[in-house]
Amino acid sequence: MAAVTLVVDRYELGPLQTNCYVVRSDRGAEEALVVDPGGDVTQLRLELARTGARVVAILLTHGHWDHVLGVADLAQATGAPIYLGEAELSELQVGVPELLGAPAFRTFVPDHLLSGGEALELAGLEIDVVAVPGHRPGHMAFATDGCLFSGDVLFYRSVGRADLPGGDWPELLASIEMLAERFPPETVVYSGHGPETTLGAELRSNPFLAELRR
Repeated sequence: MAAVTLVVDRYELGPLQTNCYVVRSDRGAEEALVVDPGGDVTQLRLELARTGARVVAILLTHGHWDHVLGVADLAQATGAPIYLGEAELSELQVGVPELLGAPAFRTFVPDHLLSGGEALELAGLEIDVVAVPGHRPGHMAFATDGCLFSGDVLFYRSVGRADLPGGDWPELLASIEMLAERFPPETVVYSGHGPETTLGAELRSNPFLAELRR
């Protein structure tokens, strides 16, 4: 496949301002991927209509409610298939905490279940699906063109919580170590919350990764 110039647009959606990404092979591309639509997708759909980009897949890093709130609406509006780690199916039944004032969760059924190791070709992009358990058992990261969509595994100067159901700190640390060994340090990390960073910067400065620097 020819070289691409990846375009990534970020939207903060839902009560927790979860990062949702629209990913295209270049600015004029007619097809796009959406990663983790975690809230009202009205503005997102308007922006997609403005650019003329058609959503061909919805990629979910994991099943926590703040990453999937807008999935059913977006899938219904676009007809795009949904990709989710198989071990996350049970998390879709948990629902949304009422205290956060989030809209009612509309259930959905993923079209494709992932286990890690898959190589996808979508929207003109070659995407490696990487299993990264630790925050959730079925958590997946999506790697393409020097970028990594890490969900809630790795953040700018932080890492995902391992104290929630399904979390495991040794697994989380092992997943991050695997990512650091597999991908170059300049890999751009687009996480589930907060600004983008790089693998190298987090290995050097992230206070939660001190064990990996020893």
